[in-house]
Amino acid sequence: MAKLRITQVHSTIDRNFRQKRTIIALGLGKLHRTVIHNDTPQIRGMVKAVEHLVKFEKVEE
Repeated sequence: MAKLRITQVHSTIDRNFRQKRTIIALGLGKLHRTVIHNDTPQIRGMVKAVEHLVKFEKVEE
C-alpha cells in the first residue's frame, strides 16, 4: 500500500480550532515534524483540510 509523508511547514497560530485538532490528529503539532501514514481517503481528507499548513508527498515502498 502506498504511503504519504506529511510534514508541517506552517504554524497553527491564529488558525481555527478545527484545523488545530486536525494537525494534532495527523500526529503533527510542531514545525518540520514529519509523519508517515497509509494513503487512505480519510487521511487524504485530513490533509486537504490543512493543505495550506503541510507539505505531503507519496512514498512508494
